[in-house]
Amino acid sequence: MTNFDYLKNESQFASFSEVAISSEKLLPIDREACVINCRRAMEFAIKWLYSVDDSLQKPYQDNLHSLMSTEEFHALIDRSLWQRMDLIRKIGNRAAHAGAKITFDEASLCLQNLFLFLDFVACCYSKDYEERQFDASLLRKEMPEETAVRSEFADVDLRALMEENKALKEELTRRREEKKSAYVPKPLDLSEYKTRKIYIDEMLKDAGWIEGKNWLNEVEVGGMPNPSGKGRIDYVLYDDAQKPLAIIEAKSTCEDVARGRQQAKLYADSLEQKYKRRPIVFLTNGFETRIADGQYPERQVSGIYSKRDLEKWFNLRTSRMSLKNIVADKRIAGRYYQAAAIRAICDSFDEKNRRKALLVMATGSGKTRTVIALCKALMDAGWIRNVLFLADRNSLVTQARRSFVNQFPEELSVVNVAEEKNHYHARCVFSTYQTMINLIDDAIDREGRIFSCGHFDLIICDEAHRSIYNKYKDIFTYFDALLVGLTATPKEEIDKNTYSIFDLEDGVPTYGYDLAQAVKDGYLVDYLSVESEVKFIEQGIAYDELSTEDKEAYEDTFKDEDGNFPERIQSSAINKWLFNEDTIRQVLHVVMGDGLKVDYGEKLGKTIIFAVNHNHAEKIYEIFNKEYPHLSKNGQDFARVIDNYTTYAQKAIDEFAEGEKLPQIAISVDMLDTGIDVPEVLNLVFFKKVLSKAKFWQMIGRGTRLCPGLIDGEDKQKFYIFDFCGNFAFFRVNEGKPTANQMALQSAIFNLEFQLAYKLQDADRQVKRLAVYREKLVEGMSGKVQELNRENFAVKQHLKYVDLYADVKGYQSISYEDTQIVKEELAPLILPDRDEAGAMRFDALMYGMELAYLSDKPYTRAKNDLLKHMKAIAGVANIPEIQGKTDLIQRILQTSYVDNAGIDEFEYMREELRSLMKYIPQKSVKYETNFSDDILSTQWHEAELENDDLKNYKAKAEYYIRQNQNHIAIAKLKSNKPLSEFDIRSLEEILWGELGTREDYVREYGKKPLGEFVREMVGLDMNAAKEAFAVYLNGADLDSRQIYFINQIVEYIVHNGMLKDFSVLQEAPFTDRGSVVEIFTDMHVWAGIRKVIEQINANALA
Repeated sequence: MTNFDYLKNESQFASFSEVAISSEKLLPIDREACVINCRRAMEFAIKWLYSVDDSLQKPYQDNLHSLMSTEEFHALIDRSLWQRMDLIRKIGNRAAHAGAKITFDEASLCLQNLFLFLDFVACCYSKDYEERQFDASLLRKEMPEETAVRSEFADVDLRALMEENKALKEELTRRREEKKSAYVPKPLDLSEYKTRKIYIDEMLKDAGWIEGKNWLNEVEVGGMPNPSGKGRIDYVLYDDAQKPLAIIEAKSTCEDVARGRQQAKLYADSLEQKYKRRPIVFLTNGFETRIADGQYPERQVSGIYSKRDLEKWFNLRTSRMSLKNIVADKRIAGRYYQAAAIRAICDSFDEKNRRKALLVMATGSGKTRTVIALCKALMDAGWIRNVLFLADRNSLVTQARRSFVNQFPEELSVVNVAEEKNHYHARCVFSTYQTMINLIDDAIDREGRIFSCGHFDLIICDEAHRSIYNKYKDIFTYFDALLVGLTATPKEEIDKNTYSIFDLEDGVPTYGYDLAQAVKDGYLVDYLSVESEVKFIEQGIAYDELSTEDKEAYEDTFKDEDGNFPERIQSSAINKWLFNEDTIRQVLHVVMGDGLKVDYGEKLGKTIIFAVNHNHAEKIYEIFNKEYPHLSKNGQDFARVIDNYTTYAQKAIDEFAEGEKLPQIAISVDMLDTGIDVPEVLNLVFFKKVLSKAKFWQMIGRGTRLCPGLIDGEDKQKFYIFDFCGNFAFFRVNEGKPTANQMALQSAIFNLEFQLAYKLQDADRQVKRLAVYREKLVEGMSGKVQELNRENFAVKQHLKYVDLYADVKGYQSISYEDTQIVKEELAPLILPDRDEAGAMRFDALMYGMELAYLSDKPYTRAKNDLLKHMKAIAGVANIPEIQGKTDLIQRILQTSYVDNAGIDEFEYMREELRSLMKYIPQKSVKYETNFSDDILSTQWHEAELENDDLKNYKAKAEYYIRQNQNHIAIAKLKSNKPLSEFDIRSLEEILWGELGTREDYVREYGKKPLGEFVREMVGLDMNAAKEAFAVYLNGADLDSRQIYFINQIVEYIVHNGMLKDFSVLQEAPFTDRGSVVEIFTDMHVWAGIRKVIEQINANALA
């Protein structure tokens, strides 16, 4: 018996029932096969959904991720359920493609999540749904040895399935529409809870609401479907005119907020009928809060909006216009791709009903200008008022603020809160992440918190590929705002986690404009790569290959007290702790000789050298001044180090950015890698290895900007990239490493302790000494949670888990899922310990060994680290505190004590030795040599750029049409004049000649006539539309209903250009005053109106 046997009772589930049952049966036999089949069952069920539900449209690819990433699927599936399903996908992929070993806990969690998804499917599409609970006890039952379990299942062909289920589509879609609202997701059970009033009242007070004044409890309303016809709303929030702004439907903390959804809807209906304005609905149990604002799908928010947030929301709603025909301000963003990017984002926010967008644009292509024009368009359309621009460095914040001030055509109040205090009410706020985190709690006025959760209407996140991860994610869950992420990283190099944050399919941003296309369009410049193989950097330094003189120097440098020296210095040491003068000299000679020059070849153009570390940068600076002393004049350095050690680094950057001023060479360690705009740069020098491909392309972006008249009056056409460390060669065959997101030390330790507590629950570990140890861990963890400040905005977003784990009872029965939740939700909140850092790192090492021991995993590397620590301590054994631990240290070093150790011994070592870590000598190894190096080869390569011509053809075509409405053929189409043969040929020349080919057009728009395509872009002029219907609007004897209907047709054609699908006339607003048959009793009148519509369409069919 399994949790999925019930699926066999309905033949319509046959395509996925067997594989779901098989997945659970495989658990005790093959956990990897279990999770692979969980994923497969989920995929088959999703394909079945696409085959029977009319709301789901098959995407361009029918792989699992594409099917799960469509807007329609997100609208159908609750976000928390989608996240559970995504976990099945990820674990299944890990087992299938990476050959990973799957734990029992991971497999059982996949089964639970699969059960929840299929329970949702059954609820929505079964004829007779019966609510069920997942029975975890079934997972522990052993399968009889003779039982054969099927593990292989043929893939489901989506096209064939759609054909097979075509007849069921209408019935099952209707059934889902009827039943979905009644489905209640399975809630997270808490061990105990406090009354909802404590949490919800606290939330309201924090948002500035005053009980009895603008917040009332238990407000009675009528019109309810019960015998008395009355109901009581838990909370109603009012404006100054005592008109309801919002209602709050409250549930107890262990109840799912979804239970109150229908009830809240009825309350809102009642208040809307009474006050002629529909209030916003909040659903909350004190831990989780959701908002239904009538515009976007119901979503989770961090808290209740403040009064001014709600008033602003209603003011915007009354002024909001459609974004369908939005036109970007050409004074700000005049390039075709900038306008296309703005339309794509507006389309995402409006037509697609999404709240997040990711904009991928090459460095130098005008991302900032694009978002300035976007802000203006959204403000003009009444969509936004307050904007937050976030970046991870002060220089980027300053740069963005300056651009907004200079380029926004109207006066707009702006503030850089990192520099300007007490000007927080500005409409456009610029901030670093850390500054905003502090201000959320600290910026307060007489009405309460200024930066409340609904304060901003739009958040712009600069360099989203590096900024949006672990450390600052609470900002984005705190503010309930439209979100636009900006990045210059090529779309195929962006970490998939970034796409998931923006609810997008991997590799498919909202809009992308890459370097290749920008170069092709003439908006950015191309590069040449100069790839040199330097012997020591590639091969290291081999003693046997040195000259006699260099061998003597090598021995003098590296010989130890016993007369021994290494036969080879590995290449990884070069420029990290060994700095060889001739290596640097050779590199500088190549750059100075072959680099692009200005002043008629007399002076090296602006150049950035990317160094490994500060010591390396200083050595390059030293060697440069030794080799080229004549270039530095009048106290002005020709080359200068700019890194985190530089005082007034921003001033140094500004001086480098000035074309006529020295320095010409900036030797940088990280500071100039990203986000700095110096159009005069002609040479980039990679004197270090870069493992992240995303970062590599960011660094290349420092040279791509146009610079007119730079080279002796000629425009900048190319820039050179000198690569001395094999970066281009590496990325031709490797994808590189994504940027790591490290957990803070105190968070990592808490996470390890929690996992230990989980492992120590197992039945075979229920002995007194281990129980005592677990109690000790739990007491320590609960104490750390109790230290958290409940008033902090980040802590408030996780109160459910803070309150649960502040009490030792919360740790009584920990599940594997709890360990994952704590890692994401609670561990990042833990405060830094006042303990010594070395001791804490030793705690993490030993806890890791304990966890490996409990999980039956090897811990060889950790053991080697432990031995290394002990050897280092033994080297300073004259310290009295160390002398007291000599026996233990020697036992670890000289016996098999560690190999035979268990939990008790590991914990004893941790407690006894952690305080000694501060005595380990901190060595700083640095060698400077001058061995003769050699450049083995140098190769010049053209840029290796690829671009998506098809998507850019569409952007260019649509941009041209919208921007050239005075063109004779386009003007005729807009004014409803028929086209001549000459007009048609002129459109063909533009769309099939200047902007691309006929094949490009057909691939993007199929067989759509050119005139129809243009008319859809520009719409129909209002006067022309009214003239076409003049005989009915002016002369005919029509009643008010008929005139209203014709005016709606006019509005539709003005916006859409044509009316081809007459079925739209059977929907609102056309049916607001009756159907066509009811309104036009004389069908001759209707036939005449239809003829006018057909003539308007015919005038566009070129």
